[in-house]
Amino acid sequence: MLDEHMQYANFRGIRQSMNYHTDSAKTYLTQPEVSRTFEWRRGFKELARRGLSYDLQLYYWQMEEFLELARDFPDVQIILNHTGMQVDGPSHFEGWREAMNTLAQAPNVACKISGLGMGNWNWTSESIRPYVEEAIAAFGVDRAMFASNFPVDKLFSSYDAIWNAFKKITVGFSVSERSALFHDNAATFYRV
Repeated sequence: MLDEHMQYANFRGIRQSMNYHTDSAKTYLTQPEVSRTFEWRRGFKELARRGLSYDLQLYYWQMEEFLELARDFPDVQIILNHTGMQVDGPSHFEGWREAMNTLAQAPNVACKISGLGMGNWNWTSESIRPYVEEAIAAFGVDRAMFASNFPVDKLFSSYDAIWNAFKKITVGFSVSERSALFHDNAATFYRV
């Protein structure tokens, strides 16, 4: 199947939702730690063989599992989606922050800062500021990028509001840092 997709010039990689939760309403998988199984890793190895990237969606408490994966496959560019899905509210901030710093240890992992309204539909630029700043602190300006989660974000925000919040939060950043976060890193990681 990957070879068929590679016939298209713009194909760069795959995205997979690996979210596992003990609450069946919040899980995407039927079992935990799928990435540690032989069968799954055999398939993942095909990404490395073809030079494809892997967009990863997971809950923040799964990051140690995926740090192991990133270290085992250093040639695969992994892009963490939705800022590690901190959907459990501010009381879980420290656990999320520690997990982000854990996953950021792998140099082949980058972070898409997006989906921050999923945990708080009444978000403001100030309520998401700590998440944006900590994600950038963990991954560095060179391995972070801004993105939206549209059309899902449409449930609780406008496209303009999201991007204006990112602009407001980074107003003190240099021109080159903002360029990296808003454009350059995405162009690099997705090879466009």
